[in-house]
Amino acid sequence: MIVRTWKGRVKPGKGREYVTFLEKEIFPQISALPGSLGARVLRRVEGSGEEYLVMSEWRDLESVRAFAGDDLGVAVVEPEAQALLAEYDGRVAHYEVVLQAE
Repeated sequence: MIVRTWKGRVKPGKGREYVTFLEKEIFPQISALPGSLGARVLRRVEGSGEEYLVMSEWRDLESVRAFAGDDLGVAVVEPEAQALLAEYDGRVAHYEVVLQAE
């Protein structure tokens, strides 16, 4: 299994809107792709800012390629999400799962 990770910070007051966008628009699209094994969003509040870590799980790198395109390291950030984000990573990281507790 491959875990794809990406981070971004939302504009002030846009956290709920960002999460709703992911839930209603992005996650259903990801879930429909062959090889998608799910996704999650983690939030960290620091001072007045909110940082989000998005983690999607995939069967293999070929499954990631169906979502991300040929350059697997480029972040896929829809214009609607960009409008809600103050800053975000342009690149993503991929991790191979080597151990998992049930």
